[in-house]
Amino acid sequence: MIPNRGPTVDTSSHVCYIVSNTVLHDELGQLKIGVKNMVSIPMISGGAVDRQSVLSINQKKIQKPLSAQTIASVNQRGSAQTAAAAPVSKPMPPLLHTVQKGQKIPLKTQGALNRLKVCLGWNTGNAACDIDVSAFLLNGLGKVTDDAWFVFYGQTKSPDGSTIFMTDQGADRECVAIDLTKLDAGVSRIVFVLTIHEALEKNLHFGMVRDAYVRIMDADSQKELVSFKMEEYYSNVISMMIGEIYRHNGQWKFNAIGNGVAKDLAGLCALYGVEVT
Repeated sequence: MIPNRGPTVDTSSHVCYIVSNTVLHDELGQLKIGVKNMVSIPMISGGAVDRQSVLSINQKKIQKPLSAQTIASVNQRGSAQTAAAAPVSKPMPPLLHTVQKGQKIPLKTQGALNRLKVCLGWNTGNAACDIDVSAFLLNGLGKVTDDAWFVFYGQTKSPDGSTIFMTDQGADRECVAIDLTKLDAGVSRIVFVLTIHEALEKNLHFGMVRDAYVRIMDADSQKELVSFKMEEYYSNVISMMIGEIYRHNGQWKFNAIGNGVAKDLAGLCALYGVEVT
């Protein structure tokens, strides 16, 4: 699994799945088998993302493309390291302009909208729940145009330099900074995903999570544009598409998704077109 440290025209490309307990057991069995195998995700800059490569990325200083070897090494964080990273309760910042699940809202500012800061946070009832944030930069078909258009703690910047992953951001646990003036014209949607590290191996799930939220900030004015706090948590879900920003008729909007899947990060990579073998 990739380790620790997104009824109208504008939603047709997003796919969500809620899996029943019975199906979950079958799928978990498949995923467990996949965890034992090497996973390679070829990157645009050369080399392949493998489990060992994503796993070693926990150090956050790797500048090279992810490889199957990296993914694996990151996934195998030592027990002492995992314990040290165990999340503690963190107060939620004020959520000023909240929307409900499924609601879509334009991102409006006093002037031009140039830079966003997407801030995420959560708490858990189980210290073993180590949650990671990822951002998938998608085209009009709902897929990445290349494997490099997937940003997380192990690959912290998009190829165009527009989207940057950041951790430990004050009131928030993790953030994604987006410069819309640099964003490639082929990217029409950015989906923000929460995944639980080693959920399959440790029998962890989103029924153990609470207070999960996302807030979209205008990075220039530092004002909140919109926020969404999840209210539904399921024991058959290990990854959550919490929200997305997307371009519709020339305007950027936010969609409060709040839907989960019984897939780890490697499974989500395959869902969004990141090649996993």
